[in-house]
Amino acid sequence: MKKSILFSLSCMLLILLLTFSIAKSFEVRQPVFAGSWYPENKGPLRKLVDFYLQNSEDLELGNVRAIIVPHAGYEYSGQVAADSFVQINKDYDNVFVFILGPSHQYPLKGVSIIPNQYSTPLGKIESSDKIQDLLQEEIISEIPEAHRQEHSIEVELPFLQRKLNDLDLIPMIVGEIDPEELKNILIKNLGEEDLIIVSVDLSHYNNYSTALNLDSSSVDSILNLEDQEIFNAEIDAPWAVSSLLKIAKEKNWKPYFISYANSGDITRDITSVVGYSAIVFVEKSSLTSNQEFLLELSRKTLETYYDENKVLEISKKEVPRKLRKNQACFVTLNNQDGLRGCIGDLSAEKPIYQCVIENSINAAINDARFSPVAKEELGDIKIDINLLTKPSKLKNENPQETLNKIKQYKHGVILKQGSHQSTYLPTVWDLISNKISFLENLCVKGNMNKDCWQSPLTEIYVYESEDFKED
Repeated sequence: MKKSILFSLSCMLLILLLTFSIAKSFEVRQPVFAGSWYPENKGPLRKLVDFYLQNSEDLELGNVRAIIVPHAGYEYSGQVAADSFVQINKDYDNVFVFILGPSHQYPLKGVSIIPNQYSTPLGKIESSDKIQDLLQEEIISEIPEAHRQEHSIEVELPFLQRKLNDLDLIPMIVGEIDPEELKNILIKNLGEEDLIIVSVDLSHYNNYSTALNLDSSSVDSILNLEDQEIFNAEIDAPWAVSSLLKIAKEKNWKPYFISYANSGDITRDITSVVGYSAIVFVEKSSLTSNQEFLLELSRKTLETYYDENKVLEISKKEVPRKLRKNQACFVTLNNQDGLRGCIGDLSAEKPIYQCVIENSINAAINDARFSPVAKEELGDIKIDINLLTKPSKLKNENPQETLNKIKQYKHGVILKQGSHQSTYLPTVWDLISNKISFLENLCVKGNMNKDCWQSPLTEIYVYESEDFKED
């Protein structure tokens, strides 16, 4: 009898020890893809991540609240991922980072979060104390199996570790859910400086040309905050992306396209590629220091012109370095009754700050559609500045294909026919949302036949614009 009791106790003790050992082993989620998807040793990994970040341009867009990044092996998507990560303000202190990734290996419905620390060759990352509260939500569960072999979160972590000094991680594997529910949960738990990272790849295993078309459509849906249309896109994390787009609409975050590439750009194999994109979301209410500088410069230019009858002179040394590069710009003046003047450049022939100075005056006195702005009007004038990307020429052989290539709210359009030329900024879509009407009006604006856009003789260019204005 005693032997039987002792044997039973021994078995129970062994089971307890094994259970404890298993639990202990998963207190830290160890890196699974180090040595295959990215370097397995600390030094080479840090060097590679830093290389990608240094090769990315910080666009100083403002208060970045969310980013979309790819999750392939670094050889394929590392640079695109860095293009998003570099936009994050590294001065954030004790920021909570929500990472939403798809479930590639585990058949998941709902959301899985584990309270365990994640580890990479660069060290461990603390898990957030918010996780326990999140696990009380109906659609959120703790499912370790969904995390064990999942790469969509792991590959993003070294970038975070090199970009942020102090962060608490909330690793969320997102399966099939109602995006509205997840949106509400995230908004409830999102602090003023917390970040959302959505780990997502675009189309898979199409030829290069097909991938470009599919991925362009997916990116457009994201930029237009089409949270339902995204389910018709070829991406591997539609529920996570849809939730983010819903948050962006509610929080008034503006998406910015940063970069795109696909695996064919690296392998040169164009028969079967995977697409990657970098997109960031910025609080619309936040102006960057550079934007504020340009608005103040425009205002001071007008005051100097009207008070002293001269063009403002400014030392190059007083200008932020980024604003010394050549870039096309438009300056728009509005009052309470509407447009009062708008003039700009379509080609990048002068530094940004000089472009703003010249076109501030031109918009005030040289817009032929309006009488010159009077000095006494300045107090009622609001300034709007657009910084333009380099125009890209479209093939204008088929009117329907041309319409498909022009993206509402994203593209400004230039029409050229002989000596005639006209343009509408992307902001004009708010006034003329129909594509055909938009182009017909643009033809008429340039003193061309209203159907000029359908003619192969008409050159059509599209560009994008960074728009910011005085309150």
